[in-house]
Amino acid sequence: MAGNTNRPGATRKAGSKKGAQVGTGGHGRRALQGKGPTPKAEDREYHPAFKKKQAAEKRAAGQRQQGAARGVVRGTRKATDGAEVIAGRNSVLEALRTDVPMTTVYIATRIDHDDRTREILQLASTRGLALLEVTKPELDRMTDGQVHQGVAAQVPPYEYRDTDDLLDAAAASGRPPLIVALDGVTDPRNLGAILRSAGAFGAHGVLVPERRSAGVTASAWKVSAGAAAHVPVARATNLARELGELKKAGCFVVGLDGDGDTMVGELHLATDPLVVVVGSEGKGMGRLIREACDVIASIPIDSAAVESLNAGVATSIALYEIAKARR
Repeated sequence: MAGNTNRPGATRKAGSKKGAQVGTGGHGRRALQGKGPTPKAEDREYHPAFKKKQAAEKRAAGQRQQGAARGVVRGTRKATDGAEVIAGRNSVLEALRTDVPMTTVYIATRIDHDDRTREILQLASTRGLALLEVTKPELDRMTDGQVHQGVAAQVPPYEYRDTDDLLDAAAASGRPPLIVALDGVTDPRNLGAILRSAGAFGAHGVLVPERRSAGVTASAWKVSAGAAAHVPVARATNLARELGELKKAGCFVVGLDGDGDTMVGELHLATDPLVVVVGSEGKGMGRLIREACDVIASIPIDSAAVESLNAGVATSIALYEIAKARR
């Protein structure tokens, strides 16, 4: 009845009054986060592409096993990590004959074999090298479009030494150090010829700068006729500074130049610890390198029609004269 305060009704409880709604405060942020990129179809186990990939891998494994029985493995090119590829039947055969270090020999599928390819397979098998059978398009990519004739080989990166290693080699030989330093020689064939002469005339190593200089590539290996395997090559960050360190170690530095003060055949320092510096054919030695030399020696040229000698030839003549004096 009216006025009855004890009658129950739709009364609001204390603290139940509606107010401003509280935001999510980031509570739903986790639900909005993605789960990363969608995996490739061939990587999802429930996808048909995954089963096709597995079947293809099994077929490739079977082909490799069949090829291994014949001495040839079917495969594709892997990352070389600084390695170099030799292309062509003659080039690969010559490299194998001169013991150029290799990791893999590649043979094109359905290649027409001749005497060269047969010898390549025989030498590669004798040395225990991996033989991979690849397609012609793969060989084209591997050799950057060079004429490969269905044959290529991979040469590993050369392991350069330190200057101290050259001095250690001289100490082990019991003879005064004889080191050849190259300044601005950028042709790897010249480097190969110098390595061959260094091996023939008893030099303990070759020193080259890291920049603007030829490195021990496959071309240098071939021209050296295997000498690169016996004559260590060291690299210097700063050739002038490295020559200073060699002088502190007791070596005399002799530079080769057409305007030298003395002739190589009359070099009185030949029997002492020696560093022979050879510059490029065009510019010769740089200013700082020339200033670091104790003596500038020359090779007399009779003909006026020839201004200078090839760097490899000049080095050979100088090393021969030094070796003759040391005998």
